[in-house]
Amino acid sequence: MLVIVVENAPPRLRGRLALWLLEIRAGVYVGKVSRRVREMIWEQVEIGINEGNAVMVWATNTESGFDFLTLGANRRIPVEMDGIKLVSFMPESSETL
Repeated sequence: MLVIVVENAPPRLRGRLALWLLEIRAGVYVGKVSRRVREMIWEQVEIGINEGNAVMVWATNTESGFDFLTLGANRRIPVEMDGIKLVSFMPESSETL
């Protein structure tokens, strides 16, 4: 199982993702693809995301049962602790308060 979530993605990238995966909600794509296809899709996301951000999650043989990659500016930052990937939150900047 593969899940990709994009925010502020250009329509061209969203259309490309819809070729390989099912868009179940706006910006949320799911599917079952091989590792090779997953890596090719992520390359397309890296090329086309522009100012947006993305996260890709897939099932794998790890302690948690999944792994993920992120791309672009976001308050959620992946952190690895004792071999397990967790998510840390960056504090809000004073400009947004």
